[in-house]
Amino acid sequence: MITNGTPGPGHQAHMDELRRAEQARQRRGRIVVICSVTASAVAIAGLVGFGVYEFGRSSGDGATSRATTRAQPPASADPNLPATTDPNLPIAGEKDWDARTLTRNHVTTAVTYPMKPPVGGDHAPVWMNCGGDVYPKPVPDMNAVHSLEHGAVWVTYTDKAPAGDVQKLAGKVSRTPYSLMSPYRGQAGAIMLSAWGRQLTVDSADDPRVDQFFTKYVQGPQTPEPGAACTGGLDGQ
Repeated sequence: MITNGTPGPGHQAHMDELRRAEQARQRRGRIVVICSVTASAVAIAGLVGFGVYEFGRSSGDGATSRATTRAQPPASADPNLPATTDPNLPIAGEKDWDARTLTRNHVTTAVTYPMKPPVGGDHAPVWMNCGGDVYPKPVPDMNAVHSLEHGAVWVTYTDKAPAGDVQKLAGKVSRTPYSLMSPYRGQAGAIMLSAWGRQLTVDSADDPRVDQFFTKYVQGPQTPEPGAACTGGLDGQ
């Protein structure tokens, strides 16, 4: 029996046992907490690492796709033609006439044309030879118009054209079937290029529109009689 509030040996032993049990429980709790934190940290690190890997892979794929897209040429571009000679592009400064207003009768009486040089209308039954022919003297309008009907480009020039430009243009014409060249009195520009219903004035043989005009209109879509002869006609002699 316990007296005077003084604990006996049995009580003290019981308290010591309870204390040891509490300490053991606390130790187990700390171990669980540490393990849980460690496991969480490992899991988070794994998720972060996976996320970085996936982001890097996704970013790499996107960069490759964008680079490929930038490297692809536009679908409408023709890689074989410089932009200035693309026949699908309009030619700056070109004058056009409605083909329906350009009559095509073969006549033997003189024709007065509304433009110089003429780009169409009634004309002589015989064409000027236009197989790359360079004429040193003016040629008859009516025969040259017949050449345009066959799909030729006619280069004309005045005495204001520099000699170097005349030489360059003569070289180009001589290498180009379905073209002809001659001096022309009274035209507005020093150098002019004509096709059926089309005309262009340039200041220099190096103007990129010269090549564009040739590419577009030598046997071009404006030609009333594509494939008709450019030889066997009038030779200018």
